[in-house]
Amino acid sequence: MIIPGGSGYLGLYLANYFSDKNWEVVILSRSVGKSAKNIRFVHWDGKNPGEWFKEIDGADVIVNMAGRTVNCRYTKKNKAEILNSRIDSTKILGEAIAKCVHPPKLWINSSSATYYQDTRGDRPANDEYNGLSGNDFSMSVCQAWEKTFYEAPIIESVRKIALRCSIVLGKNGGAMEPILGLTRNFLGGTQGPGNQFISWVHIKDFARTVEFLIEKPDLSGAINCAAPNPVINKEFMAKLRKTLKISIGMPMPAWLLSFGAVLIQTEPELILKSRKVISKKLEDAGFVFEYGIVADAFKEIVG
Repeated sequence: MIIPGGSGYLGLYLANYFSDKNWEVVILSRSVGKSAKNIRFVHWDGKNPGEWFKEIDGADVIVNMAGRTVNCRYTKKNKAEILNSRIDSTKILGEAIAKCVHPPKLWINSSSATYYQDTRGDRPANDEYNGLSGNDFSMSVCQAWEKTFYEAPIIESVRKIALRCSIVLGKNGGAMEPILGLTRNFLGGTQGPGNQFISWVHIKDFARTVEFLIEKPDLSGAINCAAPNPVINKEFMAKLRKTLKISIGMPMPAWLLSFGAVLIQTEPELILKSRKVISKKLEDAGFVFEYGIVADAFKEIVG
């Protein structure tokens, strides 16, 4: 397995998950980390050919996770880096695969649940068949990213999946770390209006999804990676406080979130946009989430 851009929280979890199953994993990264059991780091810059091309030839699976973090202010410079890092890495991977004598059987390219429009209230959740997208910055990035992926001129035998992942919840890092910090300091109340949906997936189910997709050769195209029960922000934060046995959580109105986002150099959209997403394709294929209820995910993470 090759994991371009796999040196972050999610990539390392995935690498260790498959390493424990005796897969040989190669992480392509700008910063080369220390190799471990069945895991090697190989340098790449995410946009140019190099010695790393040799790792692609003969690999079984590629899971591309490369891309600049969206946890930043959406300045003109940062927007360009967010988009270009995704486009460039996808293009060069397509070029590498096209030159393979023995190409991988499966290429999974990361995408995001932010592909879909803000969805609230009783409106149906976005799935792969009926989900609606739009033209704001986040949605446009996802659209361009997937367009580049599908247009990559690679060998027809390579199966392609664009994995539209929701917020991943896990221990010791990732998205949960700042949320836990706020909650433990009594700032874990309703954020913004509280009616915005949070689509989420437990990190173990993320890795299980990748494993499931490898084993299901009939699945391809866009696939959502999201637990079957998105919850509104108010409920999400209340269940987290209950799990932590913290009764007090100061609410944070939208104006305060916008002010705070400037101070910590991020965007309020990451909290205020309503992501109501489910995976109909995984459900139809028989995948069962181990953590389908957010309270159960919280218990595993912090209980």
